[in-house]
Amino acid sequence: MKPRVLDILKRLMAFDTVSSESNMALIEYVRDLLLTKGIESLIVKDETGKKANLFASTGPRELPGILLSGHTDVVPAVGQVWSFPAFQATVQDGRIYGRGSCDMKGFIALAIDAMLDAADSALSRPLQLALSHDEETGCVGVRRLLDVLHLAPVRPFLCLIGEPTNMQFVLGHKGKGSYRTYCRGLEAHSSLAPRSVNAIHVACDFIAALRQSQQQLQEQGARDADYDVPYSTVHVGQIAGGKALNIVPNLCTLDFEVRNLPADDLDQFLEQMRERAEVIVREAKKLSSVAAIEIETINVYPGLDTHPSVEAVRFLKHFAAPDTGIAKVSFGTEGGLFKQRLDVPVVVCGPGSIEQAHKPDEFIEISQMEAGEQFLQGMLGSLKL
Repeated sequence: MKPRVLDILKRLMAFDTVSSESNMALIEYVRDLLLTKGIESLIVKDETGKKANLFASTGPRELPGILLSGHTDVVPAVGQVWSFPAFQATVQDGRIYGRGSCDMKGFIALAIDAMLDAADSALSRPLQLALSHDEETGCVGVRRLLDVLHLAPVRPFLCLIGEPTNMQFVLGHKGKGSYRTYCRGLEAHSSLAPRSVNAIHVACDFIAALRQSQQQLQEQGARDADYDVPYSTVHVGQIAGGKALNIVPNLCTLDFEVRNLPADDLDQFLEQMRERAEVIVREAKKLSSVAAIEIETINVYPGLDTHPSVEAVRFLKHFAAPDTGIAKVSFGTEGGLFKQRLDVPVVVCGPGSIEQAHKPDEFIEISQMEAGEQFLQGMLGSLKL
């Protein structure tokens, strides 16, 4: 691995870019580093001005470029037991430890290094870099950047998202919808419970409906054997309700998610759940007119389904290792948004293993960094005139 790559990675990992914090210091560091080679950056801030996306390009502007994409935010280290400083790169036994080493500042360091090298050469098409914020909270931040890139006169030839895949080509992943449900009832003394509407009981009925929908998705929905779980899934992750044991609760909230195959429509699923909620509420209203179930969409991002035969995939195969495979994963990326908004082919491929992401003592193998460097340098070499 080039010393410059390690130096860049150390700097990136020293920035505490947990999703709840600002990433501006990191973005400004990258902007200034690229500027040393004459590469100017477009900074797209969020509504608070405390977080930003970055887009940079080097090479002929009038041609479709190869876009290297990564997110700058990381998950928290608080509450985890670490053997190494979380926000400091520790090199030991062929690994680089620290938060974000794998997910996904390792790839970002390689991408920045490739951009710096690209600036020294005449290129047949541009090499581009996109850095986002708030990916870990639902692929939120990149949407503002995509709104800007959508207006550009030239779209990228391909987008390479460097999430950790052990340098395998991931061409598909599930989409995700996150929802909050408010189940409303009528308060009463618990001794008079049968005369009232227990919001927790309403919530249980709704959860039963969700489980019924899961069964239908498993038996009748789309299937794709390339996934570990070959069908769309429904999951209730949080529930809260009640103030005291002797009070019939008037409110219960629950959060559920759907991780859908691209062939299963989230809007159709949500409409089905609203219809089932109406049936539950109709029964509860026999006791009180205040009974209700309200479903609120928290966040949605699309799945990804890139066909192996597209030109972008064939292009990248020229620089991949002989044992590079093609896979689909259940975790989400920003890839579906790039495809949806820019209509650009997307391949997810980066160094490191997702098995190390979000854990204490997160690490990336130096051998993986070297494989990623070889891949990007080979691709860059093909662009040089």
